Amino acid sequence: MLVKAVAPMDDMAIATDMLLSAKSAVRTYAIALTETATPRVRKVLKAQLDTAIETHQKIADYMIKNEMYHPYSIEEQVEHDMEKSDMALKLLDDN
Repeated sequence: MLVKAVAPMDDMAIATDMLLSAKSAVRTYAIALTETATPRVRKVLKAQLDTAIETHQKIADYMIKNEMYHPYSIEEQVEHDMEKSDMALKLLDDN
């Protein structure tokens, strides 16, 4: 089933989706790592976890540099999120 997009995905939407996916990968690898008993599998999962953490950091750094993400200022992040929420509601009202 195809869903018609209300608006094209912009850089921030793509970066946010990638950041959330990377964060999910970190959690998944961490859980898998604690559940395995085989040293060889543990080594592979640890390497994957390290890569996922590095990927998350690169995406977060990109978003911070481009003012898409404000992890060090809750006020700025809330204001940013409210602006995006208002924009999303306006898009819905326009359709």
